[in-house]
Amino acid sequence: MTNQNVVSTEAKLRIDIRIRVLLPKSLFSPAVVPKPLLLPAPKLANKMETRVTGVRTSTWVDSMRDSSPTRVKSTASLSEIEEKSSWIVNHPSALSVFEQIVNASKGKQIVMFLDYDGTLSPIVEDPDRAFMTNEMRDAVRDVARYFPTAIVTGRCRDKVYSFVKLAGLYYAGSHGMDIKGPSKSHKYRKDHQSVLFQPASKFLPMIDEVYKVLMEKTKSIPGAKVENNKFCLSVHFRCVEEQMWAALAEEVRSVLNDYPKLRLTQGRKVLEIRPTIKWDKGKALEFLLESLGYANSTDVLPVYIGDDRSDEDAFKVLRNRGQGLGILVSKFPKETNASYSLQDPAEVKDFLRRLVEWKQKSLRGLCWE
Repeated sequence: MTNQNVVSTEAKLRIDIRIRVLLPKSLFSPAVVPKPLLLPAPKLANKMETRVTGVRTSTWVDSMRDSSPTRVKSTASLSEIEEKSSWIVNHPSALSVFEQIVNASKGKQIVMFLDYDGTLSPIVEDPDRAFMTNEMRDAVRDVARYFPTAIVTGRCRDKVYSFVKLAGLYYAGSHGMDIKGPSKSHKYRKDHQSVLFQPASKFLPMIDEVYKVLMEKTKSIPGAKVENNKFCLSVHFRCVEEQMWAALAEEVRSVLNDYPKLRLTQGRKVLEIRPTIKWDKGKALEFLLESLGYANSTDVLPVYIGDDRSDEDAFKVLRNRGQGLGILVSKFPKETNASYSLQDPAEVKDFLRRLVEWKQKSLRGLCWE
């Protein structure tokens, strides 16, 4: 995930709207993109104001609001219903087109990549209590028996392992900046070596220093929580009153002014501080595929399931490869590089279970119905 683009109010802006039509019949063909339709966008100019010292706090507050969709309304307007219907046409449920997905995987090795928060566990107010259900753990364990499986998360690798508690998986914490494979010999590793990759190790002292500063700076903002994810930091504002978001954003931004080698990005009700290195969940996906021996293979089908902005980096990699499936977990229409959708962790669990059932039947020589 990259920082929000800064646009000058004096610039003549145009929005480059590309309407993508996804054709489920061809999972690996690039989407057809018509010529861009250019429209003036005065509202965007007003929103993305700049100043000499950096992005205005109001810009971040607007972005924080955009990344935090409201609760499901009891009634929806006709335009909202039409918008969602149109979005579902272009991002169909992975459950409704399941047969097409498994048919496309014939003769290929499926490799599973799973985000954690909002994908395997529900989004909760206290990030320390984002526990996955036993049923979800069973589903992930069963998937890993048949397919190489990785958890790719913004969380600290050790923290997410304490939630998942499955030894046979690959774990990529800190948005892929802390990667480790199964500790024992594993059937998917040709050299039987544990994968360990930490491209941002030199930033550890800086991350720890900023963590201490942010802990002190955010004390005055009720509900704010700073989480140390080892190679990145998360400032959660899920429990912060909306009228305090501007103060929180200003505190975080003012701290980072002294650390130009760190960048500020966003997720679902979280501000994230990361090193400026060119590494993200998409790079982690590519690294793991290479580690498994599938870097340039046409006999692999990567499947990435995630719900957050940071997962878009992985979705984009799959789309650019023209190979693999990106599945966005969301109840709301969102701009995404994913091809398919699931509404919530419950549907993710159902999808994983169906995948295991399909694999078991195929190994027994039974036809999938």
